Amino acid sequence: MPMTRANGKPPADAGEARDEPSARAAEARDEPSADVGEARPGTARDRAKADRRAALLAAAARLFAERGFDGVTLEDIGAAVGVSGPAVYRHVSGKQALLGAILVDVSERLLHGGRAVTAAASDPTTPSTTAEARHDTPGDGSLDRRVAEDPRSRARSASGDSPSERNPGAPLLRALVDFHVAFALAEADVIRVQDRDLDRLSPADRRTVRDLQNAYVSVWTAALAAADPDAETPAERRVRALACFGLINSTPHSVRGVAAARVGPTLTRMALAALTA
Repeated sequence: MPMTRANGKPPADAGEARDEPSARAAEARDEPSADVGEARPGTARDRAKADRRAALLAAAARLFAERGFDGVTLEDIGAAVGVSGPAVYRHVSGKQALLGAILVDVSERLLHGGRAVTAAASDPTTPSTTAEARHDTPGDGSLDRRVAEDPRSRARSASGDSPSERNPGAPLLRALVDFHVAFALAEADVIRVQDRDLDRLSPADRRTVRDLQNAYVSVWTAALAAADPDAETPAERRVRALACFGLINSTPHSVRGVAAARVGPTLTRMALAALTA
């Protein structure tokens, strides 16, 4: 989940994002896949098939997270959703295809969500801007203050501009952090699966995941550039974004017995501090 891995390392073969290939990959994945038996909602049969596929993906993510890719069989996954082993093949061609469906799906949702947050932040009248992207978590407003106090920004302070005018990307960064923290807390199983089993993907799925994740990194580096356009090179902004992902994505490996309501604000404060360090 950019997902970088929890140790902050980028996906295998990750380079600078190329939005055009990534968009094509995402669009291609919107089409029904014969490999995973995806059906578009329509008839009752189509809806039942889509529901069964979603249940298989969720069960596979949970079992892969608990036991690892090699420790789970298709029969195990089928049993978890009340389907016999042979019947699983009606929905998926094999275990590797199921792993690919899980990681491509989560990468698509991250990219689409990040782009939606960006679009909402650019239009204050959009309901999702206030309902989802702006949370009253402790430390709200501190990003503007820290960026304004940063030595790299002090030279611009003499102009008399307000913090929001000097740093138009700061609210967007805060919204992106809120989004990614909430996503990581909700998708803990998938983060564990990616950390452990990303290299088990087929070459085609690995390439698709890489392109989607690189496009998601670009959403963040664009926000960093807007917040402080003269501070760093594009490569340096990429390092900053990946380090932030590593911090947030480490949560599934470290949180035990702490409510998400308490973890979320802590992660948000730490991620914002990391972005402006």
